[in-house]
Amino acid sequence: QVQLVESGGGLVQAGGSLRLSCAASGRSFRGNAMGWFRQAPGKTREFVSTIAWSGGLPLYADSVKGRFIISRDSAKNTVDLQMNSLKIEDTAVYYCAAGMYSRGSRDENEYNYWGQGTQVTVSS
Repeated sequence: QVQLVESGGGLVQAGGSLRLSCAASGRSFRGNAMGWFRQAPGKTREFVSTIAWSGGLPLYADSVKGRFIISRDSAKNTVDLQMNSLKIEDTAVYYCAAGMYSRGSRDENEYNYWGQGTQVTVSS
């Protein structure tokens, strides 16, 4: 059974940092892109970041570019999201996802495995 499990969420003050981790099990995603999405209360889920199978070609949403860094360890089947200079508007449930292809995509329809999500709350 394939599982993606996120960890590292929590409550942080604006300007602070958090590091999210996602551990995959049940199969290797060495050849697949991995991504992070988020859903704020009352809003639809949105793309945050993705990284290709090789660990290269990271993409970021404009709203997080320069503040968030995505990385992966294909040998360990993990993908991380370092979030710096957090803003109140970053508050959301963050989801890890495994892509269907080797290159990353901003389109959530190109991801076929999803984690349950981890809550990130940024306070003033």
